[in-house]
Amino acid sequence: MKKRERKEIPEISELKAELHRVNYKRRYIKVFKSTVYTLVVVAAFAVLVATLWMPVLQIYGSSMTPTIDEGQIVVSVKGKDFEQGDLVAFYIGNKLLVKRVIACPSDYVLVDENGTVFVNGTELYEPYVTEKAFGECDIEYPYQVPDSKYFLMGDHRETSIDSRTSAVGCISEEQIVGKIVFRVWPLPEFGVLE
Repeated sequence: MKKRERKEIPEISELKAELHRVNYKRRYIKVFKSTVYTLVVVAAFAVLVATLWMPVLQIYGSSMTPTIDEGQIVVSVKGKDFEQGDLVAFYIGNKLLVKRVIACPSDYVLVDENGTVFVNGTELYEPYVTEKAFGECDIEYPYQVPDSKYFLMGDHRETSIDSRTSAVGCISEEQIVGKIVFRVWPLPEFGVLE
């Protein structure tokens, strides 16, 4: 006895094909919406992190060469308790500048005519400075850093306008955006900054 082969009525096969197409479209829309929602949440989280904890900054100017060059993009970390040698970003008026912490609150700073920096009577070891220079200066040495302020200088001492001038002066903790810790652009120089 032969089994009968069931033949589908053409209308049923068309209905199955249409049902399959509709189900596929629903799954596609569901996956698409889920992907868009996930991307929006990730982007919002990234903006929140970049704004509140790790601001991303683009460098303008040459006062920090050779450590950081103009056009490079760096990441800073918000915080307090900065130490000598830290790179920090800070606001002066409506400008955002990047300099290096040379002296902390209550320290004494002296820059001699050759550009050698002394903090509390000890010569500062500065391997990041390629050319020492006295630079633009209108303060009297030895200079004591006021409480809750930091004495900052650029690594390119000849051109840097920094705490050596009364136009900038010492920077308070409230003005500091954060410590520069990482260079993200250009890619060949990607890495930790010191």
